[in-house]
Amino acid sequence: MIEILQTLDLTPFILSFKLAGLTTIILFILGMPLAWYLSQTKSKSKPVLEAITALPIVLPPSVLGFYILWALSINSPIGAFFEETFGVKLVFNFTGLVIASCFYSLPFMVQPLQSGFESINKNMLEASYISGKSKFKTIIKVALPNIKPAVITAVIVTFAHTVGEFGVVLMVGGSIPGETKVASVAIYEFVEIMDYESAHVYSGIMVSISFVVLLSVYIFNAKHNKKIGSFS
Repeated sequence: MIEILQTLDLTPFILSFKLAGLTTIILFILGMPLAWYLSQTKSKSKPVLEAITALPIVLPPSVLGFYILWALSINSPIGAFFEETFGVKLVFNFTGLVIASCFYSLPFMVQPLQSGFESINKNMLEASYISGKSKFKTIIKVALPNIKPAVITAVIVTFAHTVGEFGVVLMVGGSIPGETKVASVAIYEFVEIMDYESAHVYSGIMVSISFVVLLSVYIFNAKHNKKIGSFS
């Protein structure tokens, strides 16, 4: 065990954190407007959009990974366009992993933000509009500061969920050392070759990270709720 820790390859963890960080940033930028729209719209298409957004939660990773792999491959219009126009392949590289992760983790960003936006007092939003603030300024300066727990939950859970990806990542990115071999894939390969000691070490690190992340969310929310209760 000590020898494994001394020769521990941190590259898969670095790739996992890099992937999770980029995915979280992209999803926050793209998911926030979507969450706002879903929280405010009265359109009949809202249930359809919510169902599409939530699909990655219920779809088997192999199914989602297959369709993303197909959509990004050179045999698809999207993959062919990027390769012919920019000379970029979207599968079996880090770029493809980021795209796949954005689809896979989308509901974990959108749903907490949507719930947060829906909990805001409508009078507060109306007052912002009446004072002359645009919809964008209302979201940034009024809505987001009033849903901090939802924002923290969305960001942290999205990050943690992306770190733990396996099925989608393996199908779209494969296992290329230094490029697409993230921590979850490394654990799978250790198990395949029956190197259970290394698998235990890598898995233990992942369990510890996941626990700390979730504990941080619960502690923050508990402190926030206690703070609100002291003012009420």
